[in-house]
Amino acid sequence: MRKTKQKSWFIALCMIPSLLLFTIFMVIPTINVFTMSLYKWGGLSPNKSFVGINNFKILFEDMNFIRSLQNTLFLIAIVTIVTLAVAIVFASILVREKIKGQNFFRIVFYIPNILSVVVISAIFSAIYDPSNGLLNSLISLFKPETWTTIKFLGDQKIVIYAIAGAMIWQAVGYYMVMYMASMSSISVHLYEAADLEGASKTTQFFNITLPLVWSNIRTTLTFFIISTVNLSFLFTKVMTSGGPDGASQTVLGYLYKQAYDNVSYGYGMAIGATVFIISFILSAIVNKATERKVIEY
Repeated sequence: MRKTKQKSWFIALCMIPSLLLFTIFMVIPTINVFTMSLYKWGGLSPNKSFVGINNFKILFEDMNFIRSLQNTLFLIAIVTIVTLAVAIVFASILVREKIKGQNFFRIVFYIPNILSVVVISAIFSAIYDPSNGLLNSLISLFKPETWTTIKFLGDQKIVIYAIAGAMIWQAVGYYMVMYMASMSSISVHLYEAADLEGASKTTQFFNITLPLVWSNIRTTLTFFIISTVNLSFLFTKVMTSGGPDGASQTVLGYLYKQAYDNVSYGYGMAIGATVFIISFILSAIVNKATERKVIEY
């Protein structure tokens, strides 16, 4: 009994530092965001007035906010689906097929993840350059007669897709390595038995590989939604600053603009509170939608 109490006290003492840090840097700031969203305040002035939910009423009538939210949700959808699909397929190929230099490919694919977002944004800005960019040059090789310069970052219709491409390139390697680690733990005997039964590579992928790494996919999906919200702000800030004419503006970019550029801190915090709630709801929906019976071997 005494040993059990000592063990409990030891565990509690070990948890106190992390709980304190979590409370100071996560819980209190989050509560402060929700509190300040109820005030009209410039952020610098000592004077602030309580307006209740008026900031939120204005928010959902603000077409610029709605547009930035739509852009963010679009990026979450397209970047998540394409990145995870490509990462899973590449991971499966590198794990299952006997390819020389597997470690080399792991390093090459992972390199974009260790680069700064600013560096990646600069690389893709150069690729998308309408005058001397690599992408326009490649397109001109296939259609030299009808080719016209495409302004990837200057066209309202395609700018969001251009940013999505940069985000996908940055993230694929990281998730590919994660899935490779999970797939490497799957017993080869399962694939050997499937080969004897005459199952194709595609059948093995959908009936053996995917079910056995599904728990890892669920975890990365939730993580990816949150990280995409943050990264979309960084990429658009560096590459387009939300332009042209707000076509690539994201919800966090709009928050920054309102809170710091327009000195409307209370309104910015209302946007922050809304983003927090939407991210939580999206994560809960994805977690529930991807819930499956855990398959173990």
